[in-house]
Amino acid sequence: MSSDNNPQEPEVPDALLPPGFLRNPVHLLAFGFGSGAAARAPGTWGSLAAIPVWFCFSWLPPVAYWVVVLAAFVVGIWLCGKTAEDLKVHDHGGIVWDEFVGMWIALGLFPDTVYGVLLAFALFRLFDVVKPWPISWLDRYMPGGLGIMVDDVVAGFMALASLFAIDRWLMPVIV
Repeated sequence: MSSDNNPQEPEVPDALLPPGFLRNPVHLLAFGFGSGAAARAPGTWGSLAAIPVWFCFSWLPPVAYWVVVLAAFVVGIWLCGKTAEDLKVHDHGGIVWDEFVGMWIALGLFPDTVYGVLLAFALFRLFDVVKPWPISWLDRYMPGGLGIMVDDVVAGFMALASLFAIDRWLMPVIV
C-alpha cells in the first residue's frame, strides 16, 4: 500500500526536513550533497550538481567509467531506499541521487564540448520530466529504492540513445 493511503505512516512534506537531516552522510548523498534541498525544481538542481561530479571521473577509460556508474546505481538503491524510509515518503522530491546516476548515464558518450554536456542535460531532464513509457510505468509500479532509481536510469539511457542518434545521424547531415 502506498504511503498516501496509510494513516499510520506520517509523511514529511517535500519542503520540510527534520532538523540536522543532511548531517547524516546517507541523507546527504541521497540529497545530492544538498542540491535536492532546493525549494524549487530539486531534480533539475540535482541534475546540474551531477555535472561537476561527473567531471571528476569522466576521464576514466570507458569500462572503468561504467563500473563507477553501476556502483553508484547499486549504492543508490540503498541510499534512496533508506532515505525514503527515514522520511516516510516513497520518493521525496529532494532525493536526487537517482538524477546523479541518470545524468552520468546520459553523459556516457563523454561529450567533449559544453554544448554536448548541455544537450545531455536537456535530454535527460526532458525524459525525466515527461516520463514517456516505460519510464512512467516504472515510476508508478517499482517499489523501494530500486523504484526511485530505475526510472531515472531509463531516462538516462533514453537521453544517451538520443545523443547517439544525434551524433551518428543528424550531425553529419548538418555539418
